[in-house]
Amino acid sequence: MRFLNWSVDGRDWPLRAHSRFVSVGPLGWHVQRFGAGPRVLLIHGTGASTHSWRGVAPRLAETHELFSVDLPGHGFTRGRPEGGLRLPAVAGALARLLAQEAFAPDLIVGHSAGAAIAVQLVLAESLGCPVVAFAPALRPMGGEAAPLFSGAARLLLANPFTSFLAAGAAGTVMDVPRFLERSTGSRIDAEGARLYARLFRSPGQVEGALGLMAAWDLGAIARALPTLPVPITIAHGDRDAAIPLAEARQVAALTGGRLEVMPGLGHLAHEERPETAADMICHLSRGEGSSQPSG
Repeated sequence: MRFLNWSVDGRDWPLRAHSRFVSVGPLGWHVQRFGAGPRVLLIHGTGASTHSWRGVAPRLAETHELFSVDLPGHGFTRGRPEGGLRLPAVAGALARLLAQEAFAPDLIVGHSAGAAIAVQLVLAESLGCPVVAFAPALRPMGGEAAPLFSGAARLLLANPFTSFLAAGAAGTVMDVPRFLERSTGSRIDAEGARLYARLFRSPGQVEGALGLMAAWDLGAIARALPTLPVPITIAHGDRDAAIPLAEARQVAALTGGRLEVMPGLGHLAHEERPETAADMICHLSRGEGSSQPSG
């Protein structure tokens, strides 16, 4: 199984100067920590890595201390948590990393599946800080058919050739910008497309993403949303092709959270308009609310 190699694939990695590797139990985490001020934890979504914050992080670091990681099975992080890639296991492993690094966040920012980890950290790991959720995946997709999607993911993962086939397609056939626009509704810059192509060509990355999808059951998170004990802001692009805006409205209603609609943007809104995302996070960190339109 080929994983990304830091000395080769990481030679031009965004914000490389702030990268280091931290071992906690069975995991070797790729971590980026820099800046000074109120502490913000950044959690990327399924299939991504620290690179997804490449535009947001430098702006935030002017006034905040940031802590960003590659999730297990993603990017340059190696190993699996005890308990596998289930949501409680991943969140628990991240909580242990934060404790070892003495990083107590004042705000957690999560994208897509990263938002589910953020909520799990609040609910199960006693992190009592507000959450900003970009395009959050917080409820089972597909309604009554959701168990079928989970089963399909498990079936794909059981085939040892799945990750190699998917990675090979990314390297030889897939037009990554077109694929991203079709699947997410987002048009990202050339650097972002190049980095996603590098990730998609890694069988280890593809297996990690499939493993995360196969292992997660969002039902418990969805049931707990009405009792979330911290403020949550949902930021959602109205062109999101992965998670409909209507889903974000449902999450906002269940949590009593604020919904910030990002016009003309897709599932990767924080990569399309990093200055807008960073400004929103800064305002929320200061408890000022956002300057962006809500809906």
